Amino acid sequence: MGNIVAIVGRPNVGKSTLFNRLVERREAIVDPTAGTTRDRHYGHAEWSGLPFSVIDTGGYVSGSEDVFESEIRRQAELALEESDAILFLVDAQDGVNPLDDAVASLLRRTGKPVLLVANKVDTGGMIPDAAEFYAFGLGEVYAISAQSGAGTGELLDALVKGFTKAPDPLEEGVPKIAIVGKPNVGKSSLVNALLGREQSIVTPIAGTTRDVVHSRYKVFGFDAILLDTAGIRRRSKVHEDIEFFSVLRSVRVIEESDVCLLLVDATEGMQQQDLHIFSLIVKNGKGVVIVVNKWDLVEKGTNTARDYEEELKKRLAPFTDVPVIFTSVLEKQRIHRVMEKVLEVYTNRAQRIPTSKLNDVMLPEAERQPPPILKGKTNSIKYVMQLPGVVPSFAFFTSHPQYVKDSYARFLENKLREKFTFTGVPLRIFFRKK
Repeated sequence: MGNIVAIVGRPNVGKSTLFNRLVERREAIVDPTAGTTRDRHYGHAEWSGLPFSVIDTGGYVSGSEDVFESEIRRQAELALEESDAILFLVDAQDGVNPLDDAVASLLRRTGKPVLLVANKVDTGGMIPDAAEFYAFGLGEVYAISAQSGAGTGELLDALVKGFTKAPDPLEEGVPKIAIVGKPNVGKSSLVNALLGREQSIVTPIAGTTRDVVHSRYKVFGFDAILLDTAGIRRRSKVHEDIEFFSVLRSVRVIEESDVCLLLVDATEGMQQQDLHIFSLIVKNGKGVVIVVNKWDLVEKGTNTARDYEEELKKRLAPFTDVPVIFTSVLEKQRIHRVMEKVLEVYTNRAQRIPTSKLNDVMLPEAERQPPPILKGKTNSIKYVMQLPGVVPSFAFFTSHPQYVKDSYARFLENKLREKFTFTGVPLRIFFRKK
């Protein structure tokens, strides 16, 4: 796992604005009303080539100052537990506040690196205002403006200098298989069935697995690391703080895996939350195998499985080139078929297609059906190559890349899937100027 950085502070000091600056996109809702961030947010940032995850811990507006204080304390405690470093944000314009004091006293007792950040230092003349925060005894005060970005470079230099986590050398080069899905679809039971032992505690209570469980799987010459994750739930359903962090870990496991096994409950079908998890997998460019579990509980007719798969793939569109396996983990039905498929998808994702072969196969297809004429500009594909990187990505070179529509990218993607084996693997298509 990589380094996790939590942004902690009382409401309305600019945590979400700093979060958005670090992850370089407007992900958290920013509003001048204190406590707008009701959900905590997570995102990815990178500085000096070092990637890290960021948690934005939000303030809640409810009740009195006392409620505020206990709420912030709880969030700070949770963030401390889960993170590797803390950015403690205060407001230079407001000065020292009793709530800041409460957070500071909590942070002083931890062994985690804490960087004290005085935000809203919008002009050089305000830097002396930030000096009063030295009274917290947390060392250097970094004066920044999250809004304009002033001072954030020095802050990030200091932050990444303190990173100590390195990848586990045992896990380098070994396929990582994330087992994901809503709570109570049978993820831990699948791990136990594959490993043939009670590796995870299995109970019928949704959300029992709260930590990521790593298990080495060495069977039939296949060596992999199985990552069993907590069930991912819709944000509105995540009430318990501990469950929020289990969701955070699940999402990070998707990011750090090679192939994801997405478990779907056969009795419920592909629901909105399953689609949300599927889109997270695709956005991260991971291989995917869909496992429809509890198939023993479904009444069967002649074409039940075929019809079910068709219906499921309609919901996955446009990315439907995905293996679907019907299992009953309880009855141990087809569970080894699942790992065979995972190996196939892992191999598909790792393949490199020689440039000469790509051009021999794809240029005639592009000639037969060139990009549609747009704004009077005719376009033709001159050359194609696979780009370096872990997610299979292809660059198509043309005279007017800006006039090629998404629908044509889908046409080329379908042709790539037709001519080469990319089942279970998201593809990325780019148009570049020749």
